[in-house]
Amino acid sequence: MKQGVTAKDVAKLAGVSQSSVSRVYFEGASVSAKTKEKVLAAAQELGYRPNEFARSLITNQSKIIGLVMKGVQNPFYPQVLKLFTTSLKKHGYSVLFIYTNNDEIQKDDIEILFNYNVAGVVITDASLSLSVTEDFIKYQIPLVLFNRKIDNNQFYSVCCNNFEASKKIAEYLLSMGCTKMIYISGNENTSTSREREKGFSAVLQGEEVDYQKYSSDYTYEGGYNITQKIISEKQLPDAFFVANDIMALGVVDALKDNNIDIPNETKVIGFDNIEMAAWPTYNLTTWEQPITEMVEETVKYLLNELEEYSGEAKNLEIDGALILRKTT
Repeated sequence: MKQGVTAKDVAKLAGVSQSSVSRVYFEGASVSAKTKEKVLAAAQELGYRPNEFARSLITNQSKIIGLVMKGVQNPFYPQVLKLFTTSLKKHGYSVLFIYTNNDEIQKDDIEILFNYNVAGVVITDASLSLSVTEDFIKYQIPLVLFNRKIDNNQFYSVCCNNFEASKKIAEYLLSMGCTKMIYISGNENTSTSREREKGFSAVLQGEEVDYQKYSSDYTYEGGYNITQKIISEKQLPDAFFVANDIMALGVVDALKDNNIDIPNETKVIGFDNIEMAAWPTYNLTTWEQPITEMVEETVKYLLNELEEYSGEAKNLEIDGALILRKTT
């Protein structure tokens, strides 16, 4: 918008009232086709665009969806952000991105969302504190947990079916003759990490398998350092199942740095199917999260709730697929 151009300037040039200009830019407001044509022509000539923030203060709701994210270092989440931005744009919404340092989102993290009168919120890779949940319910702001869920089922969540995915990974490794396996988890307080471990270990129970678990932090460095420790302890397994791809790439590089042959001496399976997993350097076998479908279901729920708020709370789990590459 050109400096200083206001709705009043547009109204003067178009020869209409300022309220008529406002009605043109307010969805659902009554305005004649002739008036709309004059206002839009004047706006184009002056370089005017409506102030979305000012309008949100009047209507008490914006065309903005807040997206709260912690794991920006994990390539999985920039992919998610791109898909959300593209999908919401098609429906006339913009994304307000909020980065948080906290594993559990606090009131300070989401205060800016309320200040901008966001229409809805998506939280990707963090949990919710009790003080935050109360505000969303009180103000009837639709909230979706993406790739996370909470036990009390207060909010809608959209996830990959982590439990079933990990069972299938364990079954696949057993079918490959693996009898010594290591699971490298991410942060243990996340639902994704817990469910992936639960599904994997459920299949291995009762089998003649030497199974160990190591905990890391969902980072490349975490996967690399854990693997160096395992190698130094002479605990090399037949297979590693790693709770996300970026850690799995660290595992692969640590193995290569120690001249360990993949997949002949040990196999590696990740989780997510980030773009880097398919790079020729890695060719990582992984579980593909159906993020396009997950994003579509999230946006669908938000739009329905914005049409008529219900506060529906359930966990929607979507199946993914095992992508076989050269690390197995």
